[in-house]
This record gives sequence, structure tokens and C-alpha cells, in this order.
Amino acid sequence: MEKGIRIADLFREEQTWLGKTAVVQGWVKTRRDSRAGVGFIELNDGSSLKGLQIVTELEGRDYSGLLGQITTGSAILAEGLVSLSPGKGQSIELRAERIHLYGGADPATYPLQKKRHSFEYLRQIAHLRPRTNTLGAAARVRSRLSFAIHQFFQERGFHYVHTPIITASDCEGAGETFRVTTLDPARPLAASGEDPYKSDFFAKPAFLTVSGQLQAEIYALALGKVYTFGPTFRAENSNTSRHLAEFWMVEPEMAFHDLNDDLDVAQAFIKYLVAVVLSDCAREVEFFGRFVDPDVLKRLENAAASSFEVITYTEAVDILTRSQEPFVYPVEWGHDLQAEHERYLTEKVFGRPVAILNFPRVLKPFYMRVNDDEKTVAAMDILVPGTGEIIGGSQREERLDMLLEQMRLKGISADDYRWYTELREFGSAPHSGFGLGLERLVQFVTGIPNIREVIPFPRTPGHAEF
Repeated sequence: MEKGIRIADLFREEQTWLGKTAVVQGWVKTRRDSRAGVGFIELNDGSSLKGLQIVTELEGRDYSGLLGQITTGSAILAEGLVSLSPGKGQSIELRAERIHLYGGADPATYPLQKKRHSFEYLRQIAHLRPRTNTLGAAARVRSRLSFAIHQFFQERGFHYVHTPIITASDCEGAGETFRVTTLDPARPLAASGEDPYKSDFFAKPAFLTVSGQLQAEIYALALGKVYTFGPTFRAENSNTSRHLAEFWMVEPEMAFHDLNDDLDVAQAFIKYLVAVVLSDCAREVEFFGRFVDPDVLKRLENAAASSFEVITYTEAVDILTRSQEPFVYPVEWGHDLQAEHERYLTEKVFGRPVAILNFPRVLKPFYMRVNDDEKTVAAMDILVPGTGEIIGGSQREERLDMLLEQMRLKGISADDYRWYTELREFGSAPHSGFGLGLERLVQFVTGIPNIREVIPFPRTPGHAEF
């Protein structure tokens, strides 16, 4: 198969390519013909937000018979001379000497035309939506962020650990898990007195994981600093713009680190990722600022330059109750903060990312370290403007007696988590960690309002296409 140069690389090295012959391959975004017999094809191969203009001529070209078959959506190869372009908004173009048509697209049925399509419409054709400017740009940003996540942790001595997707542990203790089974749902479970899972594949209840944190703690208490990065699943019947049933989580875990250390790493992490996007995805950020969210660039530059505001949960509740803001959800100590509360704090009060510390004990999972007041735990949420919560973390409970008390209060069987309690019996040490949802991070850096547009194939209640 003949190989060409990526269009992004051609733009990046355009001074080198001027006056030389190049081969490019991609999909036709638009095509128009002039009365003078010269045609113009905008070609994009997915590597760049900007397409390359291919100039075609009817007279004396072997490909002249093909031009009538080349329509929007067609996949082609074009070879020709790279030249300066007199057209507005483009520096170079390719004057085609040879064109090969790989696959055409019937213009009567091809669903992507030269107009803006709604996100709702594009979800119905998710197999084609990556070809649009917005979804293609989001995919490139997501790719760059994923690589940067590994760079950040590898540069700081973290070890990458692959935690299981199938687990017998419910990290959050919320019961919102997907069960994994080979039992025939049409057949009744075992008779009374028998183990109902005896004939199941794992011979015990098994679930898709909602977090790799508990398993990451095992390795943090052996290797020092580790991180996981993979898909997680939550069987929550939620159809909001911020929730998915399948999403990707980054979860670092650090031995001999307390909550303050945890916050320092989390703040450096977000700043690092924002700086990467501003540096390496500048064209995409500019595009999102023009067509999706006019404030996205300002928000990112502010996050990269400013320190995070740090307040306690109690201080946050006090600010919210004194605000006289007409919130849909009332604010009360001991209740979860809602998205409207988070955005009010980040956008109207502080105008920058906010870290909230020390949440009520009753709100948080069993593994979070109980503070000396015995009413709160050493937990943190990091909120960012435009999105709300983007990171949740805590110092873990390293004291066996307090951990067992927490499990008793939360109704969690210590026998089922024997391996977890043993970590507190054999060389227990202070440790902490956090989780960052990749999709909410992509929402933050792009300004895309619905989380369904920042993951290739969204899984939500009632929807599992492809």
C-alpha cells in the first residue's frame, strides 16, 4: 500500500515541502469546481483540524474522468506539487498530478454535509461523527491528554499498575455495580440452603469495577507510588450531561503521603495537563473557543497560571448559605454539594479551580481517614469552572481499629475485605490518592457541554451501540 505524509506533518514542515511532490490520503470534506475547469477539494486525514486544499485541473490530466465520482465523504489519494496558496486562510496547497479513488460516497445518502449538525443528530451516526471538526478535535485532545497522563506520572517515579476490570470488591460501597455472570437468567438460582453461585463462572459474586483504587493500594504499599488508568463502570441510572455508565479513570496512589501531599500532586497534575493542551492542541482550543465555548481559552490560561483556592467543606457550606443564591437544591451541612453549588464557587466566588477539604464522615466511603473531630474525613474534591468536580481523593484510613469501625458503620463485611484489612496489620503506613475522570477533564479543556461527545462510544442507560 502506497504511504503518504500526514496532513498535520505537511503543515508543520511546509517550508521543507514547498516545491516538492507529496502524497496525501484522506477523506473529502468539500469539493467545488470553477468555470475555468479548475476544481478544489478539501482533504482531511484526521491528523489536523485544518484540511489541505487539493487543486485539480480537467485538461490533460489522467484523473479527469474520476472527478465526477469524487464527492463529500470519498476516500482518495492525491499526489502533486506542494505550492504556496493564494487562497485566504491557507498557506499551502497541493496541485494534483495524480488522484486515486479508494471508495466513493453517494451524496444522496451520505449523512454529513457542509453544515453544522447538532450533537444529538451526530450521536445517531456515531460511526461517522469522528469525521466532523468538533468530534475529530475532541478525539485528538483526548489522545494527547491520555499520553500526557502517562508522561506526568512516569516523570515522577510512579509505576503503572493494571488493576482488574472484573472484581469482587465494591470500592464505593454504593451497590451501583454491573454483575458479571454466566448463569442463565431464565433458570432459578440454587435451591434454598445451597450456594447460589456454585455453578457460576467465578463461583462467587463478581462485578465490573467502579474503581481500581483498593487494588492500587496493595501495590502502593509495596512499590511506593503507583497509578492506574483504565475503564470503570457504574450502574447508575443517570441521564445527565456529566455521567456515563462506562468511563475512564486515572487513579494514583502514594505511600507515605497525607492529604496535603495528595492535594499538591493533584494540583500539579491538572496544571501539567492544561499546559500540554495549551501548547500542543492550540488549534483545537481556538476552534472550541469559536464554535463551542467562547470562554474556554481564558479558563484554561487561568487554571494554568493561578493557584487553586483551598477551603473546607464547612467553609463552602457557609459561603453558599450566605450567598442568597436561588439554588434548586438547598445547601445544608451533611449533604452533598450539587453541580450548581460547585459551579457557583468556581465561577462566581473565586473565578478559578477550588479544592474543598474535610467532608462529613457520613458522605464518604469507608476507606477515607477519619479526622480528629470524628465528624469529618480527610477527603478532597477539586472543582473547576465550567465543569464542577473533576477530582475526588482522600488520605486512606491506615489505622486498623478505625477502619473496622468505619466498615461496621457502613455495613461492609470485614470478612469480605479480609485482604484489605490485612494491609493495616502487616506494615501499615499513611497513604493517599485520588481519582480523575478523563471524560470530565476533556469536557473542561474543550468546553463541550455533554459528556457523550468526549468519549468515542458513550454508554448510558438504554444506549449501548456498537
